[in-house]
Amino acid sequence: MPRHIRLNAFHMNAPGHSWAGLWAHPRDRSSTHDTPGYWTHLARTAERGKLDAVFLADVIGVYDVYGGTPDAALRSGAQAPTLDPFPVVPLMAAVTEHIGFGVTATLSYERPYALARRFSTLDHLTGGRVAWNIVTGILGSGARGMGQSGLSEHDARYAAAEEFLDSVYALWEGSWADDALVRDRAARVYTRPDRVRRVTRAGTTHGIDAIHLVHPSPQRTPFLFQAGASTAGRAFAAAHAEAVFINGHTKALVADTVRDIRRGAAERGRDPNDVKIFLGASVIVGPTDGAAEDRRREYAAFVDPEGTLALMSGWSGIDLSAYGLDEPIRAVTGNAMRSLIEAITTRSPDRAWTVRDLASFDQVGGRGAFLVGSPATVAEEMQSWINETGIDGFNLVRLVEPENLEAIVDLLVPELQARGLFKTDYAPGPLRQKLTGQPRLPDSHPAAHHRFPSDPPLAAEHTATQELTA
Repeated sequence: MPRHIRLNAFHMNAPGHSWAGLWAHPRDRSSTHDTPGYWTHLARTAERGKLDAVFLADVIGVYDVYGGTPDAALRSGAQAPTLDPFPVVPLMAAVTEHIGFGVTATLSYERPYALARRFSTLDHLTGGRVAWNIVTGILGSGARGMGQSGLSEHDARYAAAEEFLDSVYALWEGSWADDALVRDRAARVYTRPDRVRRVTRAGTTHGIDAIHLVHPSPQRTPFLFQAGASTAGRAFAAAHAEAVFINGHTKALVADTVRDIRRGAAERGRDPNDVKIFLGASVIVGPTDGAAEDRRREYAAFVDPEGTLALMSGWSGIDLSAYGLDEPIRAVTGNAMRSLIEAITTRSPDRAWTVRDLASFDQVGGRGAFLVGSPATVAEEMQSWINETGIDGFNLVRLVEPENLEAIVDLLVPELQARGLFKTDYAPGPLRQKLTGQPRLPDSHPAAHHRFPSDPPLAAEHTATQELTA
């Protein structure tokens, strides 16, 4: 029996996301991302389609690598302006019951003590439906905005991330026992002090000496996504991630990344199948192949090439304005998204990528699967990607919205369900349980070593927090 495909709606609190300029399409509503109705409609639509999560990208900084100026990004709305993704999660949670919410937070600009509280709060408010997409930052403008001299070295950011996670794990898993919060009105005891402990972690930048500010949430540790497929990023994902978001324009490249991540997880004593892998995918579906192709051409007319190149320059750290349109892009040791640089140079030896390629509205420019066709055509191609690469699902890139997601929900999802490739209803429990069958992290995960020592094991369908708040 084929396994179910996982699907996330991949969005951002900005007018432009992966493709610059689509906000100008007459049927697109992305320019209303600063209103509550945009997010509540998105959440309702995604949950109607039984999608696993709304996955929220984020970036700290503006894209000013292209030509050394932010003008192209600002003019085209290429991830600028960018609003905070955290506040929209409660809006979406209030109008849904099951769908999860993956929130990107850049740990290079956070402190463990404060971020741990923010995620625990969201986990409570969503009933255990929150995930953290762990990133380390890619824009020098963001580093300068945070008072730093510039973006720290790529691999050093991942080394700091290890220290950061050690501290938040200690807070989430080890500061409060599951039975610490009693809310005993008769005894006038809200929390048992003997079931709360201070955690200390020495560190160069991210040490702590504190009691976690929030009692245990349904998941304790939010479900852990990681976005990054460079050598350092894959090693980090193998150690920590429960799900990894990758890009890759060929099945061979994606399959190699998947094998490397799962091999690394096994080497660290984890079950490789505990790591779910999502591929970025631009999907355009119509009633027929011809109708979908017509829509693709219509969308392509609104893609802003210069704005898209501003994004690509920021992601890669390469000023693409210095290249001719048909000049091959050279391999460099970048300090931004190394996985992108590797994908278009050393990991694509059979093709010389050009600036024109990167600005194109297709699989090359999309850096991932680019699927256009009828429900049957797209479903078959999705299954092919799953079978040939070992991925578990797709992050569905925002295009012209809400019509593109609505077409996926109304046309593609029923086709996948009819083929037995997609769930017909949500599993019970918090997000982690829906995705893995377990409400808390497995014992093989590094966070498990921080657990409060006398916490009893929890039944999959029932948690102490649920008992206390029932």
